[in-house]
Amino acid sequence: MPMPADVGVIDLMLDIPTPDMAEWYRFLEPQLREESRDYEFPAQYMFKDVPHVDGGPDPVATVLTMMDHHGIDKAMIGVSVDGDADSVKRRALRDHPDRFIGSVHADPNAGVAGLQDLVRAQETLGVKAVTAFPAGYLPQVPIDDKRFFPVYAKCIELGLPIFVCTGICGPRVPSACQDTALIDNVCSHFPELVFVMRHGAEPWTKLAVKLLLKWPNLYYSTSAFAPRYYPKAIVDFANTRGADKVMYAGYFPMGLGLDVIFEQLPQVPFRDEVWPKFLRTNAEKVLGL
Repeated sequence: MPMPADVGVIDLMLDIPTPDMAEWYRFLEPQLREESRDYEFPAQYMFKDVPHVDGGPDPVATVLTMMDHHGIDKAMIGVSVDGDADSVKRRALRDHPDRFIGSVHADPNAGVAGLQDLVRAQETLGVKAVTAFPAGYLPQVPIDDKRFFPVYAKCIELGLPIFVCTGICGPRVPSACQDTALIDNVCSHFPELVFVMRHGAEPWTKLAVKLLLKWPNLYYSTSAFAPRYYPKAIVDFANTRGADKVMYAGYFPMGLGLDVIFEQLPQVPFRDEVWPKFLRTNAEKVLGL
């Protein structure tokens, strides 16, 4: 039951802080309700003590120090091929390939150009995963929409897993496009696709468990949830038939501090044999590390 201290955690959702983190969420502004537009973080109403981290002159070194303190061996960060905004992240991948794992965000509305971006990210940055936020696109793109199908096919071709937000999203935008039931259709059409649920799948966690049992290449990550709020259905599943399907993902610095996460994490009632898989080995398998 106790959380082991020597596993070498792989965090499947972490990022490098920047001076103006509100800039990260500008893409959501056209969809947000007026009362949310002044938030630094679009789902700020859901989180207490959103971390404000001064990365200092070398934010990469700052994050590495924090990772070392909490036993995080590797962390997956989102990165783009072009643009000054991600130059620090590209440096992190280049200078510390043993610590940072790159992921690239897919844009199903971008057509062929979007697919080319995925290829370039793998070829030039060595990314190990693709990410998607169905409710964040403008227009929104449901998980099983035909616009996503070329993205899923390209992920299979490139040998990359895709991490997709599912469930009611925190920002005050419509969430029907992230209905967890839509994943069933995707897994049926693309059985070779390695698909990882992000952001909880609430309120459909029992359905998520059914789908995780049903589809061999479907996984769940705990991103955006403080450990004390991990859904009971997911913890119970990990402790029984799902030990190989559930993986740790944090949410630093977006909404949760690492101190908060790792203070609460040992209280999660995982069985002894589940902890190493949850903290590391399942992620190694999914990312092909």
